[in-house]
Amino acid sequence: MAAMSPSTTHPHHPQRILIILGHPSAGSLCAGLADAYAQGARDSGAQVRTLRLGELEFDPLLRAGYRQDQPLEPDLQQAQADILWASHLAWVYPTWWGGLPALLKGFIDRIFLPGFAFKYRKGSMLWDRLLAGRTADLLVSMDSPPWYYRWLAHMPGHHQMRRAILEFSGIRPVRIHSFGPVLGADAARRQQWLEQAQAAGGRTAARPVKAAT
Repeated sequence: MAAMSPSTTHPHHPQRILIILGHPSAGSLCAGLADAYAQGARDSGAQVRTLRLGELEFDPLLRAGYRQDQPLEPDLQQAQADILWASHLAWVYPTWWGGLPALLKGFIDRIFLPGFAFKYRKGSMLWDRLLAGRTADLLVSMDSPPWYYRWLAHMPGHHQMRRAILEFSGIRPVRIHSFGPVLGADAARRQQWLEQAQAAGGRTAARPVKAAT
């Protein structure tokens, strides 16, 4: 499936936001952040769709790498269609062992494929970024304080998601919102995070969008 890139700026067209919830639990803080972001975006006029990875049916293992085709399940086919529809992707997930949850990584392995997310040029190490023109937010929860994750752990999950996956595929800019420490956070703190996520959704909806061609 060839990817389409938004190219023409239309400041009066609504943002088309796809929220991808990478936490498998529907009762998680991340699920609340995703819902709050969606509410803020809708209240500001955006069109919003949500993918809850814990509800999708797919094999998260890319079993043969790129050596042979692995047919996409219907849920993954729809996920690719939703990504092509979107002008903005909001990824919401926890930090587990310093990086992405296995469910989210497996989802990316299965759908960010050559010919969809990128394409190497023949006889060259250069590549085409097939999802160029889209932007992204990362809403990431963590048990450690964000300052610790940034300055002492050096943000391995943030770098992987922003640089190695999204920017590699042409999605930029990527804005990162870290929420933590979740461990020991009281109800007031969690409510503050939900309000921050809602505000982030509203800000995204207010930005000019590029219409797909």
